Amino acid sequence: MAIMEKADTLIVGARVIDGTGAPAVERDVAVRDGRIVAMAEPRGLSTWTAVEVFDARGKVLAPGFIDVHTHDDTHVIRSPQMMPKITQGVTTVIVGNCGISASPVTLKGEPPDPMNLLGDASAFQYPTFAAYVDAVNGARPSVNVGALIGHTALRNNHMDRLDRAATADEIAGMRAQLEEALDNGALGLSSGLAYGSAFNAPPEEVQALAEPLGKAGALYTTHMRTEFDAILDAMNEAYGVGRHASVPVVISHLKCAGPSNWGRSVEVLRSLETVRDGQPVGCDCYPYNRSSSTLDLKQVTGDIDITITWSEPHPEMAGKLIREVAAEWNVSQQEAAKRLQPAGAVYHNMSEDDVRRILSHPATMIGSDGLPNDPLPHPRLWGAFPRVLGHYARDTALISLEEAVRKMTSLSARRFGLSERGEVKVGYHADLVVFDPERVRDAATFAKPQQAADGIDAVWVNGVLTYREQAVTGARAGRFVARGAASRLDAAGAF
Repeated sequence: MAIMEKADTLIVGARVIDGTGAPAVERDVAVRDGRIVAMAEPRGLSTWTAVEVFDARGKVLAPGFIDVHTHDDTHVIRSPQMMPKITQGVTTVIVGNCGISASPVTLKGEPPDPMNLLGDASAFQYPTFAAYVDAVNGARPSVNVGALIGHTALRNNHMDRLDRAATADEIAGMRAQLEEALDNGALGLSSGLAYGSAFNAPPEEVQALAEPLGKAGALYTTHMRTEFDAILDAMNEAYGVGRHASVPVVISHLKCAGPSNWGRSVEVLRSLETVRDGQPVGCDCYPYNRSSSTLDLKQVTGDIDITITWSEPHPEMAGKLIREVAAEWNVSQQEAAKRLQPAGAVYHNMSEDDVRRILSHPATMIGSDGLPNDPLPHPRLWGAFPRVLGHYARDTALISLEEAVRKMTSLSARRFGLSERGEVKVGYHADLVVFDPERVRDAATFAKPQQAADGIDAVWVNGVLTYREQAVTGARAGRFVARGAASRLDAAGAF
């Protein structure tokens, strides 16, 4: 008589794309106590019983997607259902990007730009990283949360003004806070050197801060000093931080910004490839040819369209092009931008050819860079991952579906040290998504950005069914994810 095995969930008949880049295979998968406990060819788990059996015939079962570039720091606590992410199959978010993090932070007034992307002063309630970890676990969001520590956040804590270099004593204070965070599981350090709040930090300041990362097995991510004409110099600066501290480097949302830069992705990627021979360097990108952030006067030059997404003094201008606002007020675009601030914007500043070239490179992970506090957010917040699956993998065949999933899962988990996540593999955490490869697509648009994706049939987080058939189940099983053993190798043998 066969011994009956028990599972919480059996997913049967799925076309499994395991996250490693390997070809899809049909499998049944058993989940128990938050882990994948068995996999077999169809009907190979016939002796198993389960509380729930999910019929995935004709559908893809993949690891839950890992959004490596988010600004969800406060959103995971204040809106723990995390609808923009769970609806597109994301089961883990990495917060603290671009030098801005919710912790450790002690404000002296309102948060400086661009920390205001995370909310107003009331959102910053975590003077230590340990306090933030407790808050995430207390909120129990629907997604897992891994966290970087922001360079700008540390500067805010220790400096009287941010338009200068830090002193040795200030750097020592920042390092102490960073080390406390690393001791409590932070993934690494991020910088946002393009912003005024960090632009005057010399490379030596960042290098000194990065030194504790190597011993901790952490990494350095950077929104570089520029993504415009001097991009190669900015990349060399990023590589230099990695070499100085002997740590892996991730270049955030790699792009060639501005019309004078269009077409340069060939040389940008050649730089990345050349350096990758000798040190661990990678990048992430989002699958759109427009960017979004706070309104930057330096980018208001008249050579690209800029859409206003929010404005504190003039909220009625949200959704309008800055040239339209300028014409309405009968002023220059630069003057209109000054009147609108503080404000947010979408910049029409990339070439689609460059986006495709960077997205398809083997070193590139997928990150949304979504802004959840923006009242008119860039559609990447709700649509980045299904857009890769639908538009770029299926409709334009830029990459295979297996490669698209790898860029969203195992590559991300290995780089960031998310242990036993990012693959459909026995013993791994059961972060899983079932999607219809024929229907999956992003529904979010620039005009209507807050729309759930089509074709995402079910999402499990730590084995708990969280989203099914366009609706949340009400169950939330996310948790803070501490830094594990980061790998410096991807599936192809390079970081």
